[in-house]
Amino acid sequence: MSSRLPYFELSSTPVRKLYELSQTAHKESIEAGLRHLVDIRASQINGCAFCVDMHVKQATIAGERPLRLHHVAIWRESPLFSERERMALEWTEAVTHISTPGGIPDALYEKARTVFSDKELSDLTVLVGIINTWNRLAVAFRAVPGSNDQQLGIANSGLV
Repeated sequence: MSSRLPYFELSSTPVRKLYELSQTAHKESIEAGLRHLVDIRASQINGCAFCVDMHVKQATIAGERPLRLHHVAIWRESPLFSERERMALEWTEAVTHISTPGGIPDALYEKARTVFSDKELSDLTVLVGIINTWNRLAVAFRAVPGSNDQQLGIANSGLV
């Protein structure tokens, strides 16, 4: 299996800028563990095999427990996530499925504001937007899971 085309090379300037934006966003208020969960959940929703693979490996390297990674897809039924994590996953789903008429429901927005500060909610939403963009690129061009592990520094995740 191979990718349709090398978008990293063909669109190198905007892809590099998107990468820089990702790195900048990762330095904001949302902690790394929560970012991993958000990236995995959005990637699952979008059917992005490349990104699910990459973010599970990154989360594993960062020390996330395997069972919690398996439970991201079933977070609503799982007792393994904190209130903050559950809210982030719910917000991620809502922002990823933004085509819902009327956008994000007011009740969900108000609920999110009880868990996240305004800055955190803004940063979280930016993170969801960024991973959704990466997902669309990888899905459109059929990026092969694991194909960039060496460049991404995750070849030693122990998950190959």
